[in-house]
Amino acid sequence: MSEIRDAGFDDWLDAAEEGEAYFLECATGHGSLPPRQVCPECGSTELARQQLPQTGTIETFTVTHVPTPSFEDDAPYATAIADFGPVRLTGQVAGIDLESIENGLKVEISVAVSETTGERVLTFEPR
Repeated sequence: MSEIRDAGFDDWLDAAEEGEAYFLECATGHGSLPPRQVCPECGSTELARQQLPQTGTIETFTVTHVPTPSFEDDAPYATAIADFGPVRLTGQVAGIDLESIENGLKVEISVAVSETTGERVLTFEPR
């Protein structure tokens, strides 16, 4: 694993590993992910930390059979976008046969380690 930390992303992954994943919400109710300092929808600088919902729903996914070198030991794998209410997250799908993944699948977030890089990655596991 890299010695260099991406303060916003790595801090968020730390919280997710501890079951305390969160998103940032402005007074208007727009959700975004850290390390934002300004709401991307309305420009508000007043953002409150809110607990991320426990489950989300896969909206779309793709299965990669021929990866880039940075993920060659992880292939084949599925990457998905999942709706968690106020925010959508992108991650790898784990804990399920690739053929069984479908839009609408209920998932929870977890954190895994890439077999290729040894870096942490956001994953979705079926609920």
